[in-house]
Amino acid sequence: MKKKWIVLGLVITIVTMLTGCDLKVLDPKGPVAENQANVIKISMWTMAFIVITVVSLYIFMLTKYRASKATKDYKPPHIEGSKVLETIWIIIPILIVAFLSVVTIKSTSEVEATPKGYEDQEPLIIYAASSNWKWHFSYPEQNIETVNYVNIPVNRPIEFRLYSYGPITSLWIPQLAGQKYAMSDMVNTLHLLADTPGSYFGRNANFSGAGFAEMEFETLAMPQKDFDSWVTDVKQTADNLTEKDFNGLLKDGHVGRKTYNGTHLTFLPAPEGEHAGHHHMKMNE
Repeated sequence: MKKKWIVLGLVITIVTMLTGCDLKVLDPKGPVAENQANVIKISMWTMAFIVITVVSLYIFMLTKYRASKATKDYKPPHIEGSKVLETIWIIIPILIVAFLSVVTIKSTSEVEATPKGYEDQEPLIIYAASSNWKWHFSYPEQNIETVNYVNIPVNRPIEFRLYSYGPITSLWIPQLAGQKYAMSDMVNTLHLLADTPGSYFGRNANFSGAGFAEMEFETLAMPQKDFDSWVTDVKQTADNLTEKDFNGLLKDGHVGRKTYNGTHLTFLPAPEGEHAGHHHMKMNE
């Protein structure tokens, strides 16, 4: 009876933990995230097949070749190795690795480009810069900037250009795209697209110091008309972003949401092109 209750307790614990998990990565709201979620599911089913097969064979071997009540002088027959079996268990892992490699390479190639079906649209470029411990989102096309939140239109490709004014961070919006690193003195590109309006959680997925756990932001996906109205409202009501204001934001510490007219790109360009490798970390020293 004891074993029965132990097993039952383990099952209840596992089920409770799983129901408490927030598996947003498996609830994609855009084609890039859906592509990555499919790769995760394929990997999970492949691993589940391997585990079930191995455990089944293990149980079969234990049952078939368990100890018997043979006489003490019993000697088992000598059995030579099977070349067929040895070939099978060498080929199967190779096929599994090859299959997962093809899936991964194909998926990686697709997520590093504008989502399929939207190639004819001009992507909205947003520069996403991190500092301790906040996110700065610059919209050069709209000439506005936000801190710790980013608004995007649905059904339009988004191209994030990532870099950092401090240690390496990683921008991650689980329901829209996988994570990608933001580093000093270089720009990385992250493509995504939201096909469903809504509020999506984003965060820094790379340990970058004492305050990184609260380095979160909201991504609000809205229809293009609402996005245009928001931009107009910002231009009419937000304060201008000055170099002094921006340098104050770069100091260590958390701040709330902020919205500005203008971007820091005018007086402190992103580390790309002729501005690459100019040691932007010095702003924080």
